[in-house]
Amino acid sequence: MPLGNDYDRQTCSLARTLEVVGERWTLLIVRDLFMGIQRFSDLVAHLDIPRAILSARLSTLEDEGLVERRPYSATRHEFVLTQAGRELWPSVYALTQWGERHRCAGGGARRLWLHAACGAELDAAGACPACGVTPAPEQIETRPGTGRDRPMRDDAVSVALREPHRLLTPLRAARRSASRAA
Repeated sequence: MPLGNDYDRQTCSLARTLEVVGERWTLLIVRDLFMGIQRFSDLVAHLDIPRAILSARLSTLEDEGLVERRPYSATRHEFVLTQAGRELWPSVYALTQWGERHRCAGGGARRLWLHAACGAELDAAGACPACGVTPAPEQIETRPGTGRDRPMRDDAVSVALREPHRLLTPLRAARRSASRAA
């Protein structure tokens, strides 16, 4: 009997969740949406993802109620996480922290996550040790850390992400890189 390619017959909550976010690229798209990357072209550039795959993944996330499509011009849309999508933050953060510990070669954290209210670095569980709270994504500031195991990317989104900013704050990469060049 061939191995199935979905979890439709599973009653496990994790299996049902993987039906939505378990495809290749999906969690990276969600991560980038948390980082404030909202425009299709910026997602394509930052992820090096084929346009057709990005379109399919965004459609699935939209159909499942995790992403909302909003027009920003007469013909273009940007994508933002819904409340259900924002609730994925603890999982995205936990996977990021696990990757720092087990998949990246030393040299420090690749990205720092700070509680914006007090500036303290979040612990491995996403809590602020100074305040004793677990901040919501919009209360978290991120910036590059000291760890690097490959050269930094130079696309406009990666350049914009070198600046400290709060999660879920729209990142306008093309505008930022253009204003730097002027």
